[in-house]
Amino acid sequence: MSQQTPLPGSIETLDALVIGAGFHGLYQLYRLRERGFRVRVLEAGGDLGGIWWWNCYPGARVDSHVPNYEYSLETLWRDWHWSERFPGWDELRRYFHHVDAKLDLSRDVRLNTRVTAARFDPASDHWLVETQGGGRLRTRFLIPCTGFAAKAYVPDFPGLDTFEGDCHHTAHWPQAGVPLAGRRVGVIGTGASGVQVIQEAAKEAAQVTVFQRTPMLALPMRQRRYTITEQLAMKRDYPEQFERRRTTQSSYCDIVADPRSALEVSDAERRQRFDDAWQKGGFHFWAGTFSDVLMSLEANRLAYDYWRDQTRARIHDPSVADILAPMEPPHPFGAKRPSLEQGYYECFNQPNVALVDLRADPIKTVTATGVQTAAAHHDLDVLVLATGFDASTGGLTAIDLRGRSGRSLKQAWADGVKTHLGMAIPDFPNLLMLYGPQSPTAFCNGPTCAELQGDWVVECLEHLRQHGVTRLEATGEAADVWGRHIDEIEARTLLGQADSWYMGANIPGKRRQLLYHPGVQEYLAMCRDSAARGYAGFTLSAAGASA
Repeated sequence: MSQQTPLPGSIETLDALVIGAGFHGLYQLYRLRERGFRVRVLEAGGDLGGIWWWNCYPGARVDSHVPNYEYSLETLWRDWHWSERFPGWDELRRYFHHVDAKLDLSRDVRLNTRVTAARFDPASDHWLVETQGGGRLRTRFLIPCTGFAAKAYVPDFPGLDTFEGDCHHTAHWPQAGVPLAGRRVGVIGTGASGVQVIQEAAKEAAQVTVFQRTPMLALPMRQRRYTITEQLAMKRDYPEQFERRRTTQSSYCDIVADPRSALEVSDAERRQRFDDAWQKGGFHFWAGTFSDVLMSLEANRLAYDYWRDQTRARIHDPSVADILAPMEPPHPFGAKRPSLEQGYYECFNQPNVALVDLRADPIKTVTATGVQTAAAHHDLDVLVLATGFDASTGGLTAIDLRGRSGRSLKQAWADGVKTHLGMAIPDFPNLLMLYGPQSPTAFCNGPTCAELQGDWVVECLEHLRQHGVTRLEATGEAADVWGRHIDEIEARTLLGQADSWYMGANIPGKRRQLLYHPGVQEYLAMCRDSAARGYAGFTLSAAGASA
């Protein structure tokens, strides 16, 4: 593939253009550049890190514990020391600077450069890419690494534009911060960002009003600080842990569910397994108890009842407990991604924290000075919109992507997502998306997926180069088969019984299973099988001829 330097005034031509400078995008840059591909990364944010440049709201931190949430390259982890088990946004930013210093990435990254449109040119088998401000590039392969949380979602609250205080979505938090001390803070939404903001605001705000639609079945984080001595001791096991991370279904080096059913063990044994996972914290209680918790309603109810009883014991007011941790589950436990908390439920024991149940007392309008619900007006100085994302697909359809036929991706997906292996899209040749819809994504630890799914893409592009292939396109038949497989997954799990962003249910008219759930290894096996069979499910061609 071409390595030429563009002539003055010409459009730069690349072998691969990556959209997004998070874990996936930077890994693609590193690996493809190693193989001699001419590659660039375009990043809309002001620094490396993807979501960790945008996420700077109070309390923002990762929900995957060390050493899962980092690259497995020894040159990176050997002299990097985390200060916490679950690092915060500021430490993650420093980590990306460390990665850049080690791998010399930023010379091929253009920051503050948002891709607005891309059109596939069948005559040349290239993508023509446009950026905000009028920039243009040509690339053989387009690799969107926009992640599942690239497009914030703000419900159409009447009067929102009239609010005179500080109002910010957590995904668009000002880099300079927003003062909360001594102010009246309202938080709409109790997903991960809402939980984190509430915990921090409760420490210093004069009043925190939490507007909850659906209870968040949050799990204890079990945060702890690490000394450099502790980190050095932990690293003796890193090679083994990273190898295990690559081979587990969960993509975590130390979270493995008991293969038995929760129903086939004794009450005492089940209780012990639940107790152990609960004390470990993090996602252990979600993904590390029994294999059928997300498959069997009866097994799931056992997990919910344990969570409920542990949680209600922390809430003083029984009426508040009924809203935060109801006796009957609002949906199957774990069918919505649990947030990790540090004293979240204790916040509601404080006199400066109030809970509004939007199921019983819905928002009527936002006013200049607060939020009017059916029952009362809540005076606010700061309004935090922790209302989530147009997950998985939103960051992709926000770009005017037009395939071989000229049809946009938004049009192609108007009746539902269609992909092959969650990476390729019929009618959109030479486009391979990572951490996107119908792949494991949120069920796979981010850096792990960046390496495992990312290596498949690198090997694919290497194969095409070696065989003189200039066009790779998923077939419609393969996408139909993959779509039916995704639907079958939903039918045999409890995921479809919750209105979660996994299902796109937070976006009006979008509801459908968006992610691949059974396990990372099952997913990778199918990807590798496709490659072993000459990239089955794809049409490969060169200069317009079938290859």
